[in-house]
Amino acid sequence: MNTKVAKCLVVSKVLIADGIITDEEREFLATVMQTFGLTEDERRSVIDLEGLDEADAIVRGLPIEDRRQLLETLVDASSADGRLSAHELAAIKRVSAALGV
Repeated sequence: MNTKVAKCLVVSKVLIADGIITDEEREFLATVMQTFGLTEDERRSVIDLEGLDEADAIVRGLPIEDRRQLLETLVDASSADGRLSAHELAAIKRVSAALGV
């Protein structure tokens, strides 16, 4: 798995944290995947959450600036639907701690 797919999987983790994915959140994820230039197969694997556990280890190995940027993306993702649920906030805090950011 490459780092672009891993980042998108981590974004997905935050989006699914509250058990609901809104249309706005789907659009946000689609935009992130397009921005990273994911192939159709890579997009499918992100949507299917393939390799979710592996993704955490990959993003932990990124340079600090990349991890900070990912955290900003996670905050944007969690508020894509105009609401920040307690579950999404908790997911961001867990990922932030895991990333050391």
